Amino acid sequence: MERPEIHYSKSGEVSIAYSVHGDGPFDLVVVPGFVSHLEFAWEDPAFARVLARFGSFARVIVFDKRGTGLSDRGIGAASLEEYVSDVRSVMDSVGSEQAALLGISEGGSIAALFAATHPERVRALVIYGGWARVAWAPDYPFGIQKEDLESGANFIADRWGTGVGLSAWAPSAAKDHRMRQWWAQFQRLAASPRDVREIMSLYGSIDVRQALPTITASTLVLHRKGDLIVTVEAGRYLASRIPGAKYVELAGADHFPWTDDADSVLGEVEEFLTGMRQGPEPTRRLATVLFTDIVGSTERMSEMGDRKWRDLLERHDAMVRRALSRFSGQEVNTTGDGFLALFDGPSAAIRCADAIRGGASGLGCGVRIGVHTGEIEEIGQDVGGLAVNIARRVADLAGGGEIWVSGTVPGLVVGSGIDFKELGSRTLKGISGDWPLFSVESL
Repeated sequence: MERPEIHYSKSGEVSIAYSVHGDGPFDLVVVPGFVSHLEFAWEDPAFARVLARFGSFARVIVFDKRGTGLSDRGIGAASLEEYVSDVRSVMDSVGSEQAALLGISEGGSIAALFAATHPERVRALVIYGGWARVAWAPDYPFGIQKEDLESGANFIADRWGTGVGLSAWAPSAAKDHRMRQWWAQFQRLAASPRDVREIMSLYGSIDVRQALPTITASTLVLHRKGDLIVTVEAGRYLASRIPGAKYVELAGADHFPWTDDADSVLGEVEEFLTGMRQGPEPTRRLATVLFTDIVGSTERMSEMGDRKWRDLLERHDAMVRRALSRFSGQEVNTTGDGFLALFDGPSAAIRCADAIRGGASGLGCGVRIGVHTGEIEEIGQDVGGLAVNIARRVADLAGGGEIWVSGTVPGLVVGSGIDFKELGSRTLKGISGDWPLFSVESL
């Protein structure tokens, strides 16, 4: 979907950045967690899909908290009361008299406090991965000791901007090179190391437990059972203290709501707010698909033995990931001895394929590579559609050290200096019709 425009509202003397998308029958205000960035969030396809799905059933209002993202920065640590004022100012700016609130992580505490102090403006409350308190207390035994909070804040701040913490925030994506790059850049854009220290320094004193019993809005509390950032006991505590709250415990360990099984989160939120849920709909877009495959891998493994073969695969995978990073490719998954990757255009895909071919030769193994440009379907972290199948079948026909492309590719790279050799039309297994194919001859 087209990315929404950024606007600003005034909360006292502070400018709060916000955006609005969707035209559903009610308003949904998304209160972000730790840090956020309104524009760069859309650069991650999974994050963008969640935002777009919300917009399919509501008018969605998203904002960056003061001190983070596109809102005023360098203003020092904020209080919960100031955050609550920011929510109110954004709602006022867009003419929202009443809205459903979705609070994520730290945003859950803000949303809960807003619901308690402004009940007339909240039609429903949803808290995902939230907490009422972080620090340990005798009557809150699953909290974190203050010295551990301080050391954790220093650890994160000292490594901020490198993608630190991805294995805890989203263990399902910990080995996803593209996701790690996005998360590192997101960190740099959303906050500075000093911002991080100031935000996290407040966590030891935040406590909204007294507000929970006063919430009158219909409430849904969602929490993933294995959440490594906010323990599941925190979610259970919230649900037990908010009158009539519905509690749903989801499988998984990711703290991010848009990774792992995001459709479970989306489905629960949509059904709670609308009374019904859609099935997950794929996002369709034009992309260039690249498939790689080591030629004769079974025979090589038998000749080399398991240990040497694993060593070769590790070097091969590292080489391919370096090439993908260099040419802005998106790794989708591996096939044991090959890769499936996406590119915005075929020229970058072909140059990446050439780099992979050269790297594999240096390792003493041959690869065959297939490239096709067409419409793909994205469902969460998965990719499907005819274009993916075509690229796979084109790779199957290539020989060792060869890069084959479908007939859709040459016309899209005219003027790029890439030369092709016509191979004639071929039948692709499981795909109807004959397909003109070409091999890459020179770059």
